[in-house]
Amino acid sequence: MTRMTPFSNPLLLGFETMEKTLERVSKSADGYPPYNIERIRGMNGSDDRLRITLAVAGFCDEDLEVATEDNQLVIRGRQVDEVERDFLHRGIAARQFQRTFVLADGMRVTGAELKNGLLSVDLDRPEPERHVRKINISVKD
Repeated sequence: MTRMTPFSNPLLLGFETMEKTLERVSKSADGYPPYNIERIRGMNGSDDRLRITLAVAGFCDEDLEVATEDNQLVIRGRQVDEVERDFLHRGIAARQFQRTFVLADGMRVTGAELKNGLLSVDLDRPEPERHVRKINISVKD
């Protein structure tokens, strides 16, 4: 039996990558670490930026990696278990995570900051240059 998807329509040619991206996003339903996404308005109202803030308590900057891969923002956290510690109770586990955000065309990461257990990643979308090109009309009589 063939699997029918919304992108199976013959009029939607070349959208296979979008379908794969949507499948990948739907599979990443893990809620760790929790995050916020906020819009930061500029002074003149047109310089909107986005800020993604992740709660990464217990991670230091060496444990975290922020990277862009193709059209995705990938944030990874890796903690190493310290073997020399002898816990009587272990309620805080050394945990790894990977959180992926799909970026629209033209989005760019402008910086990342770790402060008080919160990792903030700022993004913006610069205004694209407007190109006007005059097309000559050829007359054939």
